[in-house]
Amino acid sequence: MSSPTPAPPPAPPGEDRARRSERRAWYMYDWAQSVFTTSVITVFLGPYLTALAEGGAGADGRISVFGWLVTPASLYPYATSLSVLLQLVLLPVLGAFVDTSGRKRELLGVTAYLGAFATMGLYFVHGDRYVLGAGLFVVANVAFGASVVVANAFLPDLASEDERDAVSSRGWATGYLGGALLLALNLALFLSHESLGLEEGHAVRICLVSAGVWWAVFTLIPLARLRNRRRGEPDGAPRRLSVGRSFTQLWQTVKSLRAYPRTLLFLVAYILFNDGIQTVIGFSATFADQALGLDQTVQIGTILMVQFVAFGGALLLGAIARRVGAKKAVLGSLVVWTAVVAVAPLLQEGAAVQFFALAFFIAIVLGGTQALSRSLFSQLIPRGKEAEYFGLYEISDKGSAFLGALALGVVLDATGGDYRLAILSMIVFFALGFVLLLAVDVPAAIRAAGNRVPERV
Repeated sequence: MSSPTPAPPPAPPGEDRARRSERRAWYMYDWAQSVFTTSVITVFLGPYLTALAEGGAGADGRISVFGWLVTPASLYPYATSLSVLLQLVLLPVLGAFVDTSGRKRELLGVTAYLGAFATMGLYFVHGDRYVLGAGLFVVANVAFGASVVVANAFLPDLASEDERDAVSSRGWATGYLGGALLLALNLALFLSHESLGLEEGHAVRICLVSAGVWWAVFTLIPLARLRNRRRGEPDGAPRRLSVGRSFTQLWQTVKSLRAYPRTLLFLVAYILFNDGIQTVIGFSATFADQALGLDQTVQIGTILMVQFVAFGGALLLGAIARRVGAKKAVLGSLVVWTAVVAVAPLLQEGAAVQFFALAFFIAIVLGGTQALSRSLFSQLIPRGKEAEYFGLYEISDKGSAFLGALALGVVLDATGGDYRLAILSMIVFFALGFVLLLAVDVPAAIRAAGNRVPERV
């Protein structure tokens, strides 16, 4: 058995200060981009775009999207599906492109501002411009995923093996706090739009553009302080940018996973349990409405609570990981997730307090599960392949939700629309993810990737 890679010597004080400054800047990208998820995706865009499409429907109740007739309610889901499919194709290639270019900071700026400006463009979506809105959302969502791939690739540069869980958790926590603050301001604007003399649609468009402005402004901080690092180039020159070379490297990366079976097993486990997480979060509003009969005020209040509590939850699980290791912390969080979906069908109709309490437990483990999974995966990546492998990882995040949607659809069809049994079906994803993660020999996987095994994993 190969011996662990020895720990590197301590960094000089000046270099250590510079790295801490970079970390704080990196946290600010989570702060910047999280508002796209909270304000745009979670709350405002879907209902607004659907309402515009319904207003533009013909006598047959359908709208035309470049000659394709669809129902208004399907426009936003179709736009979401298209953006996910584009991510499946583009994100791994982008990861290879980032690694071959040596210009992470510049590519972070390109992807972030493409997403931010597309989000700002949603302000001009009104009247019969629902197709424009769908197109801008596709661009923004693809750019959002791409920017996350680039940002995640900075993590191994900014934290040693022993620091990575804490650094990743702080980033997630910062993101939840930023998303919650802007969402609170947007909800205050939306709920008081009449007293401010604003039409409801105009208030929604202000909320949407505010997310793009927030994203763009706070992205300036990481772009100013993060720096590129050249690996594998003795003269320090960046490698030639080549999309064709990126596709070739992507194929090599996929093939190379056979040499890292434990990394591959972790990815499969992550696909399963993260699919359960994304589906529960995405389905929670529908569950509250259809199964529990709760109104939108309760749902909005719950969303805000989850954002603020998840800030502390991410830090809490990061602290737990420092004591017991990231793998055990994630396994423990999956036990909580399993308990949540097991209890959810037992909630009483109209029981807002019960729903709020269940959401509180979700918030405790939500950010920590994802933050620690990110830091744990970063340990399993061969040096110099960070963006490539995080491209595959982001596919797991964005693409795997198809599995949960399919499972929910099958259960709903089979049970005549029983939302309680549908949410219960998510137990399968958490249980299988738990078993596969339990089977991953993390220290061996870290050594196989050529990295140093931290004190606790």
